Amino acid sequence: MLFRQALVLAALAAPLPALAQQKEVNPFAPTPDHLRRYTECMKLARHEPLKALPAAEKWMAEGGELGARHCVAIAMFEAGRYVQAARQLEAIERDMGGERPGLRAELLAQAGQAWAEADQPEDAAKAQSKALALKTDDPDLWVDRGLSYATLGQWPRAISDFERSLQLKAGNVETRVLLAAAWRNAGDPTRALAEAARALQSAPDHSGALLEHGFALLARGERTAANADFHRVLKLVPGTVEAKRAEAGLRGELPTAPAASRPEVAPKR
Repeated sequence: MLFRQALVLAALAAPLPALAQQKEVNPFAPTPDHLRRYTECMKLARHEPLKALPAAEKWMAEGGELGARHCVAIAMFEAGRYVQAARQLEAIERDMGGERPGLRAELLAQAGQAWAEADQPEDAAKAQSKALALKTDDPDLWVDRGLSYATLGQWPRAISDFERSLQLKAGNVETRVLLAAAWRNAGDPTRALAEAARALQSAPDHSGALLEHGFALLARGERTAANADFHRVLKLVPGTVEAKRAEAGLRGELPTAPAASRPEVAPKR
């Protein structure tokens, strides 16, 4: 899948932290017993999803409601049943009605991640657009949708989303690298070079930024300067995926995928 983000799987399989922070009744765990079972179920979903599924379904039959349904969805995701997981997450969000927009946005973000893992970027972008309508100030959500648009080859939309994310979180080097790659794929290596250079100002030894800087130079026909970036990457991170991309650059190959995907972030989904 082109330009795919690194999914935050551990975060997906953890109870939504927004729930624990809310003082009002928790819809996923309205009682102490629900909270205990929800936490245990999500832990099982992360480590043994095939065992978690029947346990969550049993809990759902016993009145587990939203908490049990969410555990079923995450167990499906961890078991590789991405489409079913996405549909389940979207159904939970719909059934919540118009309340709790922040929590509904998180559910839709999870659905978008499931659609992305299922290689269905159009559905991912739809879910992420709905999430953004509820939570416009989330920089990670803008990156999520930008990655979906990039997978679809809709580079102007991807650029717009990455730029919006950077307006909310200006110092994010990884997003700056994604923006550089998007400009390169959109046919503007000069803008790509400028964005990669800005990333390197913040993180001079960032392998992804160095790769995108090199790829932008390569796209401009500056092979010698590009090779210097690629050789530096090989010294910094030998034997890695980035090193393989640097070797491809040395052969004169320009990738469609970004030089680096977004790293895992603190669990929030």
